Amino acid sequence: MKNIQKLEIKAAELFKSRQYSQVVFEITSETREEERSAFLCNLLGLSKNANNNKNKDVLISAIKDFKYGYLKEKNTIHAIDALSNFITHNVFLIDLEKNYDFDFTEIFDFYQLSEKYCLNHRPINLAMAMVYRRLNDAKKCVFHFSRVIDTKKFNSVDLCNYGYWRCFDKEWAQLDFYNYGKFVDENLKVIPENLLVEISQKPGQKIRIGFLSADIIEGHSVTYFLKTILSNYDKKFFEIVLLLNSPKEDQLTEHFKGLVDETINISKLNNVDAINQTRELKLDIIIDLMGYTSYQRLELFKNRIAKKQVIWMGYCNTTGLKNMDYIISDKNLIYSNEEKFYSEKVIYLPKIWNTHCGFDFERRENPPPFTKNKYFTFGSFNNFDKINTDVIFIWSKILKKIENSKLILKTSSKKLAIKRIQELFEKDNVLESIKFIDRAEKFKDHLDNYRQIDIALDTFPYNGVTTSFEAIWMGVPVLTMAGYNFNSRCGESINKNLNMEQLIAKDEDDYIEKVVNLTNNIDDYLKIRKSLFSNAMKSPLFNTEDFSKSFFESLRKIVQ
Repeated sequence: MKNIQKLEIKAAELFKSRQYSQVVFEITSETREEERSAFLCNLLGLSKNANNNKNKDVLISAIKDFKYGYLKEKNTIHAIDALSNFITHNVFLIDLEKNYDFDFTEIFDFYQLSEKYCLNHRPINLAMAMVYRRLNDAKKCVFHFSRVIDTKKFNSVDLCNYGYWRCFDKEWAQLDFYNYGKFVDENLKVIPENLLVEISQKPGQKIRIGFLSADIIEGHSVTYFLKTILSNYDKKFFEIVLLLNSPKEDQLTEHFKGLVDETINISKLNNVDAINQTRELKLDIIIDLMGYTSYQRLELFKNRIAKKQVIWMGYCNTTGLKNMDYIISDKNLIYSNEEKFYSEKVIYLPKIWNTHCGFDFERRENPPPFTKNKYFTFGSFNNFDKINTDVIFIWSKILKKIENSKLILKTSSKKLAIKRIQELFEKDNVLESIKFIDRAEKFKDHLDNYRQIDIALDTFPYNGVTTSFEAIWMGVPVLTMAGYNFNSRCGESINKNLNMEQLIAKDEDDYIEKVVNLTNNIDDYLKIRKSLFSNAMKSPLFNTEDFSKSFFESLRKIVQ
């Protein structure tokens, strides 16, 4: 019998020094599979994967090691570690191989078998959150992230993930977001000031504004709104610095660099260096375009990187940070008597909080598809995360009430999420009325898919934003539902700024009734569609010059 303990120590030292090939060699040459402990199985699987950049065959081999390690010991700490790695590497394989046929049944069985040993195990809860993220099950994501929070072994990413997934939960009131934001603020790291350079301002007449984002890349929705700002600022009065927080850059990134005065990339900097480099820019205002989303850097804002700090666009809710001074909104999103539920001071733009730059394609009025099809086609191209069980239930009711009606959904790359949504529609007996279309490779083809839709159905409580602007640009009316906070009122603001209040439902019953009435009163529907196409481009939704003027005037007031 080999000295397993001695091999564990040697393999751990090799792993720590990143000699992954040597780890694989030592374990496989010194032991047979049945002799390996869960600890050795873990090191073996991790070393295989670390050494091969997530190759399919290597992932499958590593998954086998993790599975064996878990089954060998079941409920020891090393077995639970192996189970965690088994889950995460299966997710990696699913992401890598789009057609990989896997349904998570084995994962659920193993987890249920060892659940009581997983309660306070951060990696296993993060792994299960990864699974439910692929299944678009927001409630289960919240459940596992809440367990991570309960362990008190969380980091800023965990905190933001939990807050983000709560945006899909209609049971969470704005007071809950406010209180949680304070909790986030209290648990972000404070960096000693003696490690940081002093905040100062650059002398001169120009106001220096920084925009921080990890999403200035081709195809990301934030770029259509940011372009509005960067294409319409007066360089006599403002200097703009773009702060990138992603190592990935492409042609669109280069285009945006050409729109601003200066660009830096802080993605590889630790917090101390990122804070110091940003403070040295001597910005008057820094605007965070991520909040709890993307590759967020909230700890920079916790420790202040500019004289004034603002949250806008990427995350439509309060951050909870005392040092986040302002949130940009409009009167339709945050009511004056609700300001106390936002830690930031509210900047009310006069019309709308966001304006889309539009597209470089000819805009043509299209006949509603029902005139040819003789039935109504609804559609939603929103992220599948937003299509929860409540949304599916209401959409199913609509399909049952309106004879021969169809619903088009744009699929994401997540095969398992599609399967889950199909199962939910099948449970409501309307799956035959649902059409899933693949994501178009060319953006023009994506826009052309709106020509198949008579009425776009907004999601709730997490509304669509980019997809609503797209539908409207294409002349497709969007039915939305009234919300209870910034995050759930984006559809309201969009339709109010179009003078389309008749497309705002007060609740779920009204949502159904409004759709049914539109399909029963064709003349009214055609008038709405005609008016929408004629007036959309004159509305605040696409009036980039007017919006930019208001936006920069608001920033000027902050500085003054």
